[in-house]
Amino acid sequence: MDAVSQSCRNRDLVSFLNMKSGMKSGSVLLQLLGGTKSSQSLRRWINLWPPFLGAGIRVQRISADMKSVDVEMKLRWWNANYVGTHFGGSLFAMTDAFYMLMLMANLGRDYIVWDKAATIRYKKPGRGTVRAEFRLSESQIEDIREKLKTLPKYEPVFLVEVKDESGTVIAEVEKLLHVRKKDLSAGQPQSGERMQPTA
Repeated sequence: MDAVSQSCRNRDLVSFLNMKSGMKSGSVLLQLLGGTKSSQSLRRWINLWPPFLGAGIRVQRISADMKSVDVEMKLRWWNANYVGTHFGGSLFAMTDAFYMLMLMANLGRDYIVWDKAATIRYKKPGRGTVRAEFRLSESQIEDIREKLKTLPKYEPVFLVEVKDESGTVIAEVEKLLHVRKKDLSAGQPQSGERMQPTA
């Protein structure tokens, strides 16, 4: 099955969602925006993604327009580190892929979107339930569209704060994304398919 083979090659969240839904790469988000898939369906599939499931990462809410996502992670015995606080890798993982998915959904088929780089700065130990909120504004989307009218590629940066139950920031994650227009005449692959971003 082609979707399964793509998932094995790419091993990323987009391919996992496509494998579960039986769709080609990228189309799950287009279905979400105008087809049979609801934001609640997408949320359930993401919550079943093995790296999130194993780490205890849960998507609590995805807005219907894919401009808002809320994620949380509870501290359990199986996801704690050796000093009893949240494992740093899990704090990093809970911020993965969401801005890429949100941009894919809002920019549409004519754009290729990739996560290119990310850095995390730990501010204090994380305990209890931690949360991250992802927000994408219409002005940010339009800014990307405008930039790509004259540039071959654009690499926007998004900052995500991971907070504990008191609202204290315990980690800051900076996400660098790679966005460019798809060359329709060249038959370039969609976001999440075989082509990786170049420098």
